[in-house]
Amino acid sequence: MTHDPYAVFRARRGRQFALGCAAAQLAVFVVLSVVLPLTGPGGWAVSDSVMLIVLALLIAWALGRYAALRATPSPTALVVRNIVTTTTVPWTQVVGVRFSGGDPWLFLDLANGDDLAVMAIQKSDGAFARGEASRLAALVQAHGAHRPTSQGPAPAATPLPTDDR
Repeated sequence: MTHDPYAVFRARRGRQFALGCAAAQLAVFVVLSVVLPLTGPGGWAVSDSVMLIVLALLIAWALGRYAALRATPSPTALVVRNIVTTTTVPWTQVVGVRFSGGDPWLFLDLANGDDLAVMAIQKSDGAFARGEASRLAALVQAHGAHRPTSQGPAPAATPLPTDDR
C-alpha cells in the first residue's frame, strides 16, 4: 500500500489477467492465421488470415482498455478511467463511497443522485482493494469538508465493510 494519498488507483489481479489473456490470444490467433492456410479446409485465403489477425488486435485492444483502468486523484478532482469512458469528478460532487455487497468494484455516490463505478478498485484484489477504498474514502472526506453547501457540513464517506463478500 502506498503512503501518497494522491497515488493513482489501479486494479492488480484484473490488470494482470487482462494483459495475460491479451498476449495469449494474440499469440494463438497469429499462429492460427499462419498455420490454417497451410493445413486448414479448402478456401482459407490470405484475407481470412488478415481478418483473424485484425480480430486478435481488436480483442487485445479491448483487454488493454480493461488493463488501463485507473482513478487519478488530485487536490481538486478525481479522474476515473473506466473501459469506455473517462470522467472527471470534482471532489465537491462526491458525497459517498460504496464498496460493499455483491458489487465487483467501488462506486461513488454523486451529489446529483447518480453513482459512478470506479473499476480501478476491484473486490478481487481483496485486502489491497479494501485499503485502496479506505484511502479514497479518506480523500473524499478530507476534500468534502471544504464543500460549500447551504444545508450544513458535507456528509461523510460511507464506512467500508471489512468482509470479502
